[in-house]
Amino acid sequence: MTTPTGTEVKPTTSLAPASKPKPTAVARPEPGASRKLSAPEELEVLIRARYPIIYVVSWEEERVERCLRQIAESRNKKLFVWTLSTGVVKSGSEPPRGKSNATTDPLAALDSVVDQIEPAIYLFKDFHHFTDDQRCNMSVLRRLRDVALHLRDTYKSIVIVSPLLQIAPELTKDVTVVDFGLPVTNDFSQLLDRIVDDVKDNPQVKISLDTESRERLLNAARGLTLKEAENVFAKTLVLDGKIDADDIGIVFSEKQQIIKKSGLLEYYETQEGFGHVGGMKNLKQWFQKRSIAFTDRAANFGLPPPRGVLLLGVQGCGKSLCAKAAAALWKQPLLRFDIGRLFSSLIGSSEENIRRAIQTAESVAPAILWIDEIDKAFAGATGSAGNDGGTSSRVFGTLLTWMSEKTSPVFVIATANDISHLPPELLRKGRLDDIFFVDLPTEEERIDMFRIHLKRRGRNPEKFDTVDLARLSDGFSGAEIEEVVIAALFDAFSQRSDLDTEILKRSVSETVPLSKTMPEELNRLRTWAVGRARLASASSTKSTEEARRKIEL
Repeated sequence: MTTPTGTEVKPTTSLAPASKPKPTAVARPEPGASRKLSAPEELEVLIRARYPIIYVVSWEEERVERCLRQIAESRNKKLFVWTLSTGVVKSGSEPPRGKSNATTDPLAALDSVVDQIEPAIYLFKDFHHFTDDQRCNMSVLRRLRDVALHLRDTYKSIVIVSPLLQIAPELTKDVTVVDFGLPVTNDFSQLLDRIVDDVKDNPQVKISLDTESRERLLNAARGLTLKEAENVFAKTLVLDGKIDADDIGIVFSEKQQIIKKSGLLEYYETQEGFGHVGGMKNLKQWFQKRSIAFTDRAANFGLPPPRGVLLLGVQGCGKSLCAKAAAALWKQPLLRFDIGRLFSSLIGSSEENIRRAIQTAESVAPAILWIDEIDKAFAGATGSAGNDGGTSSRVFGTLLTWMSEKTSPVFVIATANDISHLPPELLRKGRLDDIFFVDLPTEEERIDMFRIHLKRRGRNPEKFDTVDLARLSDGFSGAEIEEVVIAALFDAFSQRSDLDTEILKRSVSETVPLSKTMPEELNRLRTWAVGRARLASASSTKSTEEARRKIEL
């Protein structure tokens, strides 16, 4: 049996219709080519190849119906649509008013498919309720299998579209699944062109998009459906009467709704930039070089999207702040992954939760997934069989596999305080691009930190002796310096005086830093980092023991 280009597989029995759909010239890959078909192309190939029942997983019914309408027109077929409320109606036509449609019943709808003689495509919406493995669906499942056998000898196809994949075991050999992915950048570009064309003659609307701003806006919309993107573009016009690069924040607000509905991830609206981060010159440069890595220009240059980074170091030295600053620099949504929410007492629920969290992150990509204190979340995961039946190991394994195999532009920022609690498989290249060790700030970095925190609280840093304060605060972390400033403000306020250097010095002297409370832990971290991790700062401080060592002459 041959299948010439542009034709369908011909039925082999007498049940075939007399009229044959006209052939169309469809672009096909060259022999030996391995180009992956897009979802619309795959749909057309399956319909032409006589696959009887196709299950499309998608939230975008309109987009799937529009695609099928184009296929039906090119194949000289009719397109019918079924819903539980309207029954079977021709696509694009209104259901009869005031009349009940017997085909609202799924069995009657399947019977109408069999009765149809002419070539046609039937789109069943929300039919997944009847393809699930439940006793009440047994008659529908049996009838659907009978119809599948009938359709193999006709020019008719059934396409089921649903946001959920629910297939009873009886249907696994009769149904072919197609994942109709979210729109790509070109789809959003066409949508934006249409919106701009609709409002270009309105004097109250301003369109200010150069090539770079347009690309940033379209990349921000990735992860939305076309309907969600159309809504958010319209929202920008209503709010400020314009469309420009500043509207990326409004696009992110739409993604925030998706995150809230998941219940597993937390959306962070970041106001912090790297200007609020003292020191860490090497880490800042690393993020700066990759700030355009998610653009089409970078992809055309041959650059893959960055995968992730692990920030290891002393508590309170700004690891979490760097995650927020990176999201602001890259202009991407920041999703905090609270692994504690994943674990459930029900068997299998924890594993399902990690998969749902990953799917949610990918659905709003490009995005930054921030896993805070991953060492505490997965401490002892490799030996969890005796504690939780291996649940932690399975959850951690799912996360590791996804980090290795992911193709969606989700950048992972993991922070940790104790490397000894992390299994070695997390640290290998391919899952993370780099490991940075965030040490205690140097004297120069402490000067920057005092200036940053004074300025954030409405004080002019030039009026303070930040050099002397930095000298006195040797061994302080960034968080401890911030607390010094806050404590000094409380002292000044209680004394009904303004903040000055002397009050800050007194606050420094009253604070005992963690480097003095736990010097052994700090030195252990530093010892591990030598040769194993890149330094976040251009220079590093001496170990606590070295700073206190005395030489006897």
